Amino acid sequence: MDNRDEVREFLVSRRAKITPEQAGLPGGTRRRVPGLRRSEVAALADVSVEYYAKLERGNLGGASPAVLEAVARALLLDEAERAHLLHLAQAAEGADVLARPRRRPGRQWMPHRSLQWTLDAITAGAAFVNNGRLDVLAENQLARAFYRDMYAGGSTPNVARFQFLDAAARRFYADWDLAADMTVDVLRTEAGRNPHDKGLHDLVGELSTRSDEFRGRWGAHNVRRHGAGEKHFRHPIVGDLTLTWETMAMAAEPGLTLVVYTAEPGSPSAEALALLASWEASPRGAEG
Repeated sequence: MDNRDEVREFLVSRRAKITPEQAGLPGGTRRRVPGLRRSEVAALADVSVEYYAKLERGNLGGASPAVLEAVARALLLDEAERAHLLHLAQAAEGADVLARPRRRPGRQWMPHRSLQWTLDAITAGAAFVNNGRLDVLAENQLARAFYRDMYAGGSTPNVARFQFLDAAARRFYADWDLAADMTVDVLRTEAGRNPHDKGLHDLVGELSTRSDEFRGRWGAHNVRRHGAGEKHFRHPIVGDLTLTWETMAMAAEPGLTLVVYTAEPGSPSAEALALLASWEASPRGAEG
């Protein structure tokens, strides 16, 4: 799959973010472009201007690891951005970046029963499994209660689609903008890592068409690693929640991730989660 547009837009966007002062260069006032010039990046990376221009046109194929590292240093890329650049280069070479097995089109993934047992054994937290495009493929009972509005649609729940297309998400996420940024970061990282995912391309196309908020964020080409942290929610049943989250890659299922939301023991949020679990287990909760 040709990823030259993705490469070009990523490199141009990173170059535009760096001031000459940040790169240790004299600034001056007569600059026609935001950030650094191509010639300045080339000099910092110790490559010719012509070669760097070729890279920025999207032609990463054949670029050596040393050159990629030099470009990453010149553009002041952080760890997540460096990894994204490497993924783009490997995709340009035609390599399957993660050497992940391809799933057959049209074949629906079903969780092994031991995975569902594991999810169900997590009773004090909302636990679920998603793929790189944020489809939720398996969950425990508390996760369904936690994301009750997302599950109301009836189809395969998708965190990104809920985030940008469902008005309930504006109420659910106490800091909607931060959550939206993180969602797009995850999708952008996955797009660089797995450019062959037609489902991801379709999702991005749908969200870009239907959401100005998504389209603007997608065009920024930001990537970040989000493996753990804290989020704030306003749940329609139990009110305000402050939860920590952890993500864990599933070794038995490359490309899938286990996500668990929990609360500090003894905190009001922990009590609220326990109340939500009790509500979900009741006949009234089971009826939705």
